[in-house]
Amino acid sequence: MADISITSARPSRVAAKPANPQPAAATAGAAGEPYWDIIELLFFAYRDFVSDPDEVLVRLRFGRAHHRVLHFVNRNPGMKVADLLDVLKITKQSLGRVLKQLIDEGYVVQKEGANDRRQRLLYVSPAGEALAMQLAGLQTARIARVLEALGPDAPDAREGARRFLAGMIDPQERDRVLRMIARGNDPRRSARDSS
Repeated sequence: MADISITSARPSRVAAKPANPQPAAATAGAAGEPYWDIIELLFFAYRDFVSDPDEVLVRLRFGRAHHRVLHFVNRNPGMKVADLLDVLKITKQSLGRVLKQLIDEGYVVQKEGANDRRQRLLYVSPAGEALAMQLAGLQTARIARVLEALGPDAPDAREGARRFLAGMIDPQERDRVLRMIARGNDPRRSARDSS
C-alpha cells in the first residue's frame, strides 16, 4: 500500500528549498553530514513495520489510511471527526472517503453527540475492534522480537525507544500526543466507554 500521492506527471529536477531552513549544526551530524544511517533506518523500519498489516488490509481492499483510522478510533472511543482529522493531518475529503468505507463495511460506527447532535462521534464495532487488535498484534509481535533480541543488557530499551520516538514529534504537539497515548492506556477507559 503506497503512502504517496503524485501531483505532477513530471517530477521537478530542481531541489526545493526547505520552508524553515535550520542552521547546519542542527541538521547535520558531528562531521557535518546528515544522519544517513538513522534516516535510512527510519525509512526501512517504517516500511517493514507497516508491511505486516498491509498484507491483511489488502485482502479487505483497505489501505494504510483505513488502518490509521481504525487504530485511533479503537484507542479513543467516541473520538470526534474533527479530532481525528487533527491527529491524522489529512484532508476532510480523504478522511470522508476512508470513513465511509469503514462505516459501510461495518468496522466503524458513527453516533451523534449527546449534547450536540451536530457532533459525529466515532466508535469501532466488534468487527472493527477485532481488526484493529489483529493489526496491532502483528506490529506488537515485530516490536517484541526486537526488544527480546536486544536481550537483558538493554533493560531500558523500550523506554529508550519511547523517549526517542517522542522526541521526534514536533515540540508543540508532543505533550498533546503523549496525553492521548496515556488516555488510551488508561485501564479504566474500557469501563467508562461501555457504560
